[in-house]
Amino acid sequence: MKQTITFIFFILSIISFAQPCNGGRYASNIFTTVDVTSDIQYGQNLDLAGSNVDLFLDFYEPNGDTETARPLIIWVHGGSFIGGSKTDGDMVALATDFAEKGFACASINYRLGLNFPPDSSSAIRALTRAVQDLKATVRFFYKDRATTNNYRIDTTKIFLGGTSAGALTALHYAYLDKPCEIEHYMDAGTLTSLGGIEGDSGNAGYSTDVIGILNGAGALASYAFLEAGDIPVCSVHGDADDVVPYIRDYASVGPLNIIYMDGSRMIDEQASAVGVASNLYTFYGGGHVPYAGNAANMNITINFYRDFVIDLMGCTDTPLQPENTPSGTANLYLPPFCDLNTQEFVFEDAFLIYPNPSDGVFTIETDEAGIIDIIDLTGKKIFSRNIDEKIKVDLGDQTRGLYILRHTNSQNNISIHKLIIE
Repeated sequence: MKQTITFIFFILSIISFAQPCNGGRYASNIFTTVDVTSDIQYGQNLDLAGSNVDLFLDFYEPNGDTETARPLIIWVHGGSFIGGSKTDGDMVALATDFAEKGFACASINYRLGLNFPPDSSSAIRALTRAVQDLKATVRFFYKDRATTNNYRIDTTKIFLGGTSAGALTALHYAYLDKPCEIEHYMDAGTLTSLGGIEGDSGNAGYSTDVIGILNGAGALASYAFLEAGDIPVCSVHGDADDVVPYIRDYASVGPLNIIYMDGSRMIDEQASAVGVASNLYTFYGGGHVPYAGNAANMNITINFYRDFVIDLMGCTDTPLQPENTPSGTANLYLPPFCDLNTQEFVFEDAFLIYPNPSDGVFTIETDEAGIIDIIDLTGKKIFSRNIDEKIKVDLGDQTRGLYILRHTNSQNNISIHKLIIE
């Protein structure tokens, strides 16, 4: 399998952690033994069936370590939100290796289950529950630092990492920060009944701040969730992934296409457009989670994550030396997702839509030849056609509401417009 690196990294002048990797700590496996404390309860909440369930994590730390303030990586397992465990092989491998480097690590269980029918709405609800549990985990360590300090965590250096569904959870933890971003999948009452974005899985009143995301084969419901000023992200993904898309497609559970999502390549492009630090390693030809069960790919993944993490921490032992390759893709920037109702243009192309709102019949005029795609708010493409100057679009068979029109011109620039059917 050919493996190359696509890398985009912006220098973070506002982050300056004055902590070198003394003696190779954090950059190298300087510890030979790792202690694991299993089944530490970090929270409690209602599961899909309405039953109260306890939430547990396993804690990994270097044996004999005397450091009083250690960086923490919290790992979140995969399993399509219907399976998986904190003891999955990739979670154990990642947590063990980083503990050998001197990090503290936690591998968590979170609430599983998809509402019926398994569609985009049920996927977002499952994802919301997982994010809530992950937030309770972060608060658990902030609470510990402020009280007993049993785990000796430096709470200014907390990272979140995950695989597949766990990566979706970590990414949405970081970039899903406004209820309006998911109101198209569930109404405000449903979100409130779930406990909101923050949730009530435990340890209320403590911070949920983290400084970086380690994304293994994950995706966002919309890459526009990632905005200027957000925290950095480091991603590894196979470009032939048929479960969670590398670019943009449906994420699936078994044979079912569940929800349209933007994968690691789209996330990396968006980060580049808005000035957020992002590293992307592409396993060309790789399927879903190329490092799971593959020692060579796991080693690549660990080293790529390590370089990202120690760079954010201000270490200099192992400088980042990626192979720089041009992305070769269009500028995929979207405005902040919640502004789509009012944001008419991304690029200054001449574009006219009338009447808008309408009963479903729109006339579209432009002086920029290209392709028109119309997408509903579940991510489903309902219309696609070339345009030269003027076309009429009849969406009278669609339900009332907001739709997104995407225009891709001959230079592969993209503009986003709203359509409203009354």
